[in-house]
Amino acid sequence: MSSKSVRREKFYEPASKTAPERAILVGVHLAASGSGTGTWADLDELSRLAEAAGAVCVGRLEQRRERADARTFLGKGKLEQLKLLAHDVGATLILIDNELTPAQGRNIERSIDIRVLDRTELILDIFATHARTKQARLQVSLAQYEYLLPRLARMWKHLERQAGGIGTRGPGETQIETDRRIIRRRIGQLRRELRTIDRRMVTQTKQRRRSYRVAFVGYTNAGKSSLMNRLSDADVYVKDQLFATLDATTRKVETEGGHSFLLTDTVGFIRNLPHHLVESFRATLSEVNEADLLLHVVDASSEDPDGTIAAVRDVLRSVGAAEKPARFVFNKIDLLKDEDALERILVMFPGALFTSAVTGKGMEELRGEIDGRLRAEEREVILRLPATEAKSLALLYEVARVADVCYENGSAEVRLLVDGPNFGRLLRLAGVEILQTRRVRENE
Repeated sequence: MSSKSVRREKFYEPASKTAPERAILVGVHLAASGSGTGTWADLDELSRLAEAAGAVCVGRLEQRRERADARTFLGKGKLEQLKLLAHDVGATLILIDNELTPAQGRNIERSIDIRVLDRTELILDIFATHARTKQARLQVSLAQYEYLLPRLARMWKHLERQAGGIGTRGPGETQIETDRRIIRRRIGQLRRELRTIDRRMVTQTKQRRRSYRVAFVGYTNAGKSSLMNRLSDADVYVKDQLFATLDATTRKVETEGGHSFLLTDTVGFIRNLPHHLVESFRATLSEVNEADLLLHVVDASSEDPDGTIAAVRDVLRSVGAAEKPARFVFNKIDLLKDEDALERILVMFPGALFTSAVTGKGMEELRGEIDGRLRAEEREVILRLPATEAKSLALLYEVARVADVCYENGSAEVRLLVDGPNFGRLLRLAGVEILQTRRVRENE
């Protein structure tokens, strides 16, 4: 098998749009171990993931176990039941809402003779389908290769031999090692390309650091992109589907109070987001770390809002953004049928905002929340700097609202309004001497 054949593996291709796979969903609920951890499958979520990948669900199977079977993950009886069900419904794909070891995936496929994907492989396939920018495609490819590397033996069933002895050992193992070297080289190349893009993005976004930055975070399909379009008149792709958008989009938004801020729409999160993706998309998720405020968008009509909130918090912790200032935004309130639902949410999440990206309800309150945070830290400042410091004077107009400039004796005395995030930047400008400062809110 040559290097070209590795790249042609179906694993790397987007989901087929012409012939939908007929999938059986399988979930194994594992009891908590002594360390307090366990796995609770969510077949409803897996069904939405399957739909996003282009598959049709033709059956479900669940099992509760103390621990996974080391060889086939499922128990022997449940595996036989799965084989019969797959035959009856004409399944072409088995989707398992757990992460399998390479050996477990290989053994299940041998037992039922149908292709098997675990949760991570399914999510990687969806990301491969929806990646549009070069950076997103590179990030997905990196995650796929890192996931595939320890699973190469599963791709080499055509080299297996039933008998032992002289002449039956070696070729398969040798070819696997060859492909592993190819994949390791490819992983190194992808990481280098991503580092180059990251450096370029740092240079391109230096100006953003002078602005107040707000980022939408939340469970996938909570309506972040729709809210983004409502607030900023952006044209972010929107579809009622998990992981419809993967790329971070940033737009400048003006408020009625005369302020402006940068609003970023980030990739949606999900329960047990594969760590390969978290690592690969760390550069994209850096937008979350650099934000001054996180708007945690929650689907108000969700049957399990607590679970989605917990999933988002887990990802925020993994990228070091758990302590960022955040505000809950419960979206899709137009889908609520229970009139008392909002009151119950307010009891559980005091201060939460309620919006509908479809009807526009709550958008003014959302804008007002951000504008209020900007005004809370706004200062009126009088400063002096040498008139020869033209660069510093020009930067003042970028980071603040200059009200008046008076030139006298080779100096420029400037009166301006500046928000909290940019006040510290004034102090670092060359030649600046602060003469007077006061908070605007204190005198209202």
